[in-house]
Amino acid sequence: MAVEPDTETLRDKINLETGRVAWAELERHFARGALVRVAGELDLVEVAHRFAVDDKAAVQAWMEEGAVAVAEAGDAQRWSAERPEFWAVVVAPWVLVQEIRGHG
Repeated sequence: MAVEPDTETLRDKINLETGRVAWAELERHFARGALVRVAGELDLVEVAHRFAVDDKAAVQAWMEEGAVAVAEAGDAQRWSAERPEFWAVVVAPWVLVQEIRGHG
């Protein structure tokens, strides 16, 4: 199945808007309940794309697996203590984050 040009354009836009951020920059998004954690085995750009096109089936499947979830208090406590860096991208109203592991 060919990928529609608009889909590729959206993926490129999401990719360009993805960046590295520290926990301190994400705390306010957590406080408003808009921080979504994405498991390391998933492609953050693909997940963000599925959010952007409102692919409820894909997002629900990841949520049921626990691979995508709204960040919880336990996540915030650990991140506050460990101060990891993240890859992050905004898909309003959500901020999707993926912890960068094994750096350093």
